[in-house]
Amino acid sequence: MSFVRTITVKVDDRLRKRMAEVTINWSRYIRESIVERIEREERKKAAQELLEDIRTRKHVAPRGFINQTIREARKTR
Repeated sequence: MSFVRTITVKVDDRLRKRMAEVTINWSRYIRESIVERIEREERKKAAQELLEDIRTRKHVAPRGFINQTIREARKTR
């Protein structure tokens, strides 16, 4: 079961007045922005881990795999 937590964001009076002039559901907007940012950071971390794995040769194509793949691709032309 997922519990909903409350977070607080502080904005100055000027910004709060400007926010009131715009008809946006700010709670939804902030939630969606947080989700988007987390997803972006997760993709960034996954890409960095993949690059590190490539640098340390954790992911190496089996011997002959590339040649075999090229030959098969040429046959289907």
